[in-house]
Amino acid sequence: MEFITHSREETEALGGRLADALDGGAVVAFTGDLGAGKTAFVSGMARALGVEERVTSPTFTIVNEYEGGRLPLFHFDMYRLGDADELFHIGWEDYLARGGICAVEWSENVAEAMEPDAVRVSIRRGDGEDDRILEIEGVDL
Repeated sequence: MEFITHSREETEALGGRLADALDGGAVVAFTGDLGAGKTAFVSGMARALGVEERVTSPTFTIVNEYEGGRLPLFHFDMYRLGDADELFHIGWEDYLARGGICAVEWSENVAEAMEPDAVRVSIRRGDGEDDRILEIEGVDL
């Protein structure tokens, strides 16, 4: 499915719709350029799950954990990882087993580790400054 948003708020709202459709153990694999809106989308997911703290990009920490909502949210940024082996070294399988939602930015860097049934979200810029084109596969919204 393709969606077009025209503001950060609309991108976050779409993230919320996706979170509402997910169960524990889901993996969401994101692709998109720097600044495309991946973290804004994950912020909307977190809010819909009931997470009250501010969502930030885990670029330097690799993963941020958000607890206290309907489900835990594990927000990964694979930008600095070289391959899937590095992901397994930080405990990927443990995160999968914890029953939360794993939101993985730059998933193409660890494609071989992504679950076959992962929800795929591609985000790219549209014509306007705040326009985003999102393609979501693997779930009905």
